[in-house]
Amino acid sequence: MKALKTVLKDLYGAGILFFYYAKWFIVLGLPVLYFALDYKDNKILDILWIWCIILIIKDFIYKFVLKKSYCKSENCSSSKRSN
Repeated sequence: MKALKTVLKDLYGAGILFFYYAKWFIVLGLPVLYFALDYKDNKILDILWIWCIILIIKDFIYKFVLKKSYCKSENCSSSKRSN
């Protein structure tokens, strides 16, 4: 059971890294494959493309709409030190 848990953790981490770095290539590259290079229709790639668009929208919402900050001062980047 412990080995299965370790394998699932590794797969989860690999999936996060894959989608973090590859989502823009998939979103921009798949239409190029379909329309410019006459690639055959592939349902699995279509689902992967939709999933990557959902992840990009989620990232946009978390970064620009919610703007959660854990800094208690007004300006986190220029905190003053008293020496």
